[in-house]
Amino acid sequence: MENLTLSGLLKRTASEFPSRRAISVSGKFDLTHARLQELIDQAASLLLASGVVPGDAVALTFPNTVEFVVMFLAVIRCRATSVPLNPAYTADEFEFYLSDSESKLLITSQEGNQSAQDAASKLKIPHVTATLPAADAEISLSSSSNTESKPDLVAKLVNDPSDVALFLHTSGTTSRPKGVPLTQLNLASSVQNIKSVYKLTESDSTVLVLPLFHVHGLLAGLLSSFAAGAAVTLPAAGRFSASTFWSDMVKFKATWYTAVPTIHQIILDRHLSKPEPAYPKLRFIRSCSASLAPSILARLEESFGAPVLEAYAMTEAAHLMASNPLPEHGGHKPGSVGKPVGQEMAILDENGVQQPAGVSGEVCIRGPNVTKGYKNNPQANKEAFKFGWFHTGDLGFLDSDGYLHLVGRIKELINRGGEKISPIEVDAVLLSHPDIAQAVAFGVPDDKYGEEINCAIIPRESSDIDEAEVLRFCKKNLAAFKVPKKVFITDYLPKTATGKIQRRIVAEHFLAQISTARVPKFGA
Repeated sequence: MENLTLSGLLKRTASEFPSRRAISVSGKFDLTHARLQELIDQAASLLLASGVVPGDAVALTFPNTVEFVVMFLAVIRCRATSVPLNPAYTADEFEFYLSDSESKLLITSQEGNQSAQDAASKLKIPHVTATLPAADAEISLSSSSNTESKPDLVAKLVNDPSDVALFLHTSGTTSRPKGVPLTQLNLASSVQNIKSVYKLTESDSTVLVLPLFHVHGLLAGLLSSFAAGAAVTLPAAGRFSASTFWSDMVKFKATWYTAVPTIHQIILDRHLSKPEPAYPKLRFIRSCSASLAPSILARLEESFGAPVLEAYAMTEAAHLMASNPLPEHGGHKPGSVGKPVGQEMAILDENGVQQPAGVSGEVCIRGPNVTKGYKNNPQANKEAFKFGWFHTGDLGFLDSDGYLHLVGRIKELINRGGEKISPIEVDAVLLSHPDIAQAVAFGVPDDKYGEEINCAIIPRESSDIDEAEVLRFCKKNLAAFKVPKKVFITDYLPKTATGKIQRRIVAEHFLAQISTARVPKFGA
């Protein structure tokens, strides 16, 4: 049974590697796997004493801190549901997420979060703070001074594979965010898939650069490391910092890291402007959550001497769906997100017919890592679960070696007078220009063609690239109908909290700057 629950997997790791480092807070303290488990059980007993019962949703909003990690896993240990929320939300956003998740309790750091607390107060949800002052101290909850912890109750609780352990919302690229319940089985399956494809062992170590309120950092960075008996380091700032990243990587003997393309670009730019005296020997670098241009992949490999493995993931799959394997297990293809990992994958047409190699269709998956369905959203479930498969909303094809190549989100494809244009392809061309640091292509309404293609770029430092040069480069490298009609040159691209660029938001941002433009109305 323990293989079928995340809680069981982590307990087994703690018994196999009790004295190995599990988590460090840079500049503060280290916890072993055995100590982490003790703290999780202790925190779980405090939660039970505070009135948390199996099935309750418990919201957590923290920076990347050890208190978040312990409380997140303690909630799950209680057979309750962890609801991690982005600390940067407004009070209105917190109100929506707390309400939609039906949270019964809000947990924050000792410093608190005023927007979250205001929303919780409005919804009459109690708020407690969690503090761990030192590695050998006990974790304390602000509500627990009068409550006696209940260790006996925790020992009696048996986690079940069907327990809903995690509740997250999708990014909502086309509509309002949808609630995604993920079970202990979904999480256990996913961390085992991640562990197996990257051959993670107790000898591995990573520095977490991504927020833990999102599946990428949470599943790929944190929980997969724990399941392997490996170590993770949290930056002292509680979030990614380019200035401390490599010193942490060296100090904690990191063997790999995972990030979104925008963070890879920041790390690369810093390497060019302020190279480190020495870099650690990495087994691999992982990229996920957005398309990585082949030119950026090549520069990362050249700069840091490690294979860059691009992967494909989504919340509904408890993160990982496909990945490029390590070089010794088949090698990786720039521009591809690799092979399916631990689940079935098919390319289907609109009638549910599987497509042969090289033919595009909708990427569909099924496996023990996939959610059983969105919460209270029968319409979304009807659209997403058809022909016995979960439909990702992504267009792609499998090549003759079984590697997946993504063409784009079905709803983000640009339809220019009947010609379908993949914005990912245009991004890759733009990013191969030596003077372009970041780029994104997007569709805009057009009277003649229905839709036209525009793009926005951030030039490299000290570059004086102009629109004419961008267009000249595009005309040389793209078919005429794929060349952007307008180029916005900027120093800022709007991104989501997890570093993703959503084309809809970028389009609205730049079109709003042109008073004569009609801002497109995007809907589900």
